[in-house]
Amino acid sequence: MTRVRVESFTISLDGYGAGPSQDIDNPLGVGGTDLHQWALPTRTFQRALFGADGGTTGIDEDFATRGFKNVGAWILGRNMFGPIRGAWPDMNWKGWWGDNPPYHVPVYVLTHHARPPIQMEGDTTFHFVTGGVHEALDQARKAANGMDVRIGGGPHTIRQYLRADLIDELHVAIAPVLLGGGERLFEEVDVRALGYECVQFVASEKATHVVLRRQR
Repeated sequence: MTRVRVESFTISLDGYGAGPSQDIDNPLGVGGTDLHQWALPTRTFQRALFGADGGTTGIDEDFATRGFKNVGAWILGRNMFGPIRGAWPDMNWKGWWGDNPPYHVPVYVLTHHARPPIQMEGDTTFHFVTGGVHEALDQARKAANGMDVRIGGGPHTIRQYLRADLIDELHVAIAPVLLGGGERLFEEVDVRALGYECVQFVASEKATHVVLRRQR
């Protein structure tokens, strides 16, 4: 059965999933890259993002690895795809990750502005969905073919799926940094009222990993 999951989504101690002033030079906002000091050195992220061998093992690697298991499709907010706002000025921008993005499955990008799909190396194809969160999930479920759908973020996109009662499980990593501003993951969302409970709570040297699962 297809589940809808959030994996390896990192927030600061003050609750921000992205810093302020997001732009092409600061895709995660000012200070946002500090959130991911636990993830970037792991074997999984070194291979996925940089094509490199080696990397750290242990608790952080265990959580990084689980985020890619049994994932048949992704959903991203438009900000996770690129810094461009409004209508597409041209079709040149193809994401933050170069010619071979780390997804290797279909990716559905939420947007108000249509554009044709982009087929990339490594079996990643970006599809642009203008019909909202339910339409994107319907398409992603179909593409996943029984595997899970991963909601990649950003915070606003995850909140939309939480409010629509569509996420089965969230892995949130809490980084020991303060951003002081930006976009909060759980802004005006009552996670407890939505039926989530903490089913796992593990700390490494660089993050505290929390797994929340919907119990109804």
